Amino acid sequence: MPLSSSQIRYLRSLAHNLKPVVLLGAKGATAAVAKELDLALSQHELVKVKLSGADKDERQQQIEVLLESTRAEKIHLIGHVIVLYRRNEDEPKLALPR
Repeated sequence: MPLSSSQIRYLRSLAHNLKPVVLLGAKGATAAVAKELDLALSQHELVKVKLSGADKDERQQQIEVLLESTRAEKIHLIGHVIVLYRRNEDEPKLALPR
């Protein structure tokens, strides 16, 4: 189910004070990074990821790999930092507005 604009605004406000949980290195979005991000999303639901890469196309490729491998939704992107959200169906931690 896609998120509404009010839910995205709410998640952006929650993510404002978060520190990046996953930092991508020189190798970019590898399988190991995707696995760690998957674990972080399962535990926290809302995480920040600091991307590597100097050019915009490379960062966009990293984002696509992470989104596909974790089935997360992109909430916000500023520069090298992206906010991702994936609801934990078993034990939801964040109550979203309607």
